[in-house]
Amino acid sequence: MNNKLSFSSDYMEGAHPEILRRLLETNLEKTSGYGFDPYSDSAKDKIRAACHCPDAEIYFLIGGTQTNATVIGAMLRSYQGVLAPESGHISIHEAGAIEFGGHKVLTLHQKHGKITAEQIKDALNTYNNDVNREYMVMPGMVYISQPTEYGTLYSLDELRHISKVCRDNCIPLYVDGARLAYALSSPENDVTLKDMAELCDAFYIGGTKCGALFGEAVVIPKPGRIPHFFSIIKQHGALLAKGRLLGLQFDALFSDGLYEKIGKNAIDNAARIRSALRDNRYQMYTEAPTNQVFVIIDNERMQHLSEKVEFGFWEKYDENHTVIRFATSWATTEADVNNLIMLLAECGV
Repeated sequence: MNNKLSFSSDYMEGAHPEILRRLLETNLEKTSGYGFDPYSDSAKDKIRAACHCPDAEIYFLIGGTQTNATVIGAMLRSYQGVLAPESGHISIHEAGAIEFGGHKVLTLHQKHGKITAEQIKDALNTYNNDVNREYMVMPGMVYISQPTEYGTLYSLDELRHISKVCRDNCIPLYVDGARLAYALSSPENDVTLKDMAELCDAFYIGGTKCGALFGEAVVIPKPGRIPHFFSIIKQHGALLAKGRLLGLQFDALFSDGLYEKIGKNAIDNAARIRSALRDNRYQMYTEAPTNQVFVIIDNERMQHLSEKVEFGFWEKYDENHTVIRFATSWATTEADVNNLIMLLAECGV
């Protein structure tokens, strides 16, 4: 058994106890497959209510990479690519899944994981004004995530500006919400599910990293926006035969406001870790307000810390320093955070 403290990611634990309780209670029931069951119907209704979007189409897929590949593949024409931050999950950590599906990720320079409406507008204008554009990959949609890969948040004003550029240019805006529960729980967040339904052409509500065993819920606010999407999900291998397992989990997450509350534990514990890092004179890489904590650490101290703590390697900062990540989750314990803070103090400057 691994006795190290685990802060390497936010999906190391199983599932929220309420989900496990519901799964156990219904374990021997027989229901229709592929999401055509009462629990999936109930979950869809609850998500529509939370998004204030009664006509939205809701689909449950098995994982984040499958979701991104399926939605992006469905929304793009064969000659189009997707604009995304250079640090975006589809650009870095999905093993070329988008390119494997025949589409290019067109990366834009990011600042702490975010891109701006002006960057998107410039990229579209550059393409449209290029006399050789017919030989090039056409930007066909925009991908961002909330929170970003660096744990930062798009403000409502930023999201509105990005949405306007997309709509002015008739291209869809898609938001990856793998960690959306942690955005919704952050005191610095001002973007609601209702805002996302109004401003996005599609987005997904993350389950895998936010209390579920697995699964993501795609929200398409305008019915018919992606024709035959169910068949496209099947084509991509993202459809679960025992679909009620997904529906039941999201039904639990969207009962009594659980999804919008579940991230608070992660946010509070991440704030404690940031405070301890600053108190011990570590150099922060970003001041992200969600559940991911990025810090610059010299390689010698990183090696010493790694003997007792699992954390995420992010990127080389320079020859002697590395950016590492501590990730908290809905299930992070106070005891583990206390122990991490003690180790950080021991390894401090």
